[in-house]
Amino acid sequence: MQLSKNFSLAELVASQVATRKGIDNAPAPAIVANLTRLAALLEQVRALVGAPIIISSGYRSPALNKAVSGAANSAHVLGLAADISTAKLAPKALALLIRQSDIAFDQLIYEGTWVHIALSAGAPRRQVLTAKFAGGVSYVAGIA
Repeated sequence: MQLSKNFSLAELVASQVATRKGIDNAPAPAIVANLTRLAALLEQVRALVGAPIIISSGYRSPALNKAVSGAANSAHVLGLAADISTAKLAPKALALLIRQSDIAFDQLIYEGTWVHIALSAGAPRRQVLTAKFAGGVSYVAGIA
């Protein structure tokens, strides 16, 4: 099922961890609606970059989110977040480009080897963070 011109449902729910562990990662219809919104956001990022976007993690069922040690309140569980990269730009450059754009994201996190981008059910906060991975995960404001 195509959610947008360049993004399919299969692409947004694909998970190597789910496959390896036999976890059902099929989204409910309400989640598919959120994933359609997410695909529209990713289309904007793709147009901004001028190159394909690679999704390393999109929707995560609650069981999958637990298996990957995701945050309990992760937007991935709602189908509102994706971890992305592109062959055209380094992750930090991608995060900076998105931050400087007028794309209406809720949260943008530079995570070193990928960029987390999320929507919200309400008004977008345009929160920009950098993840630090020293003795666990912590976040600092901005792109560091």
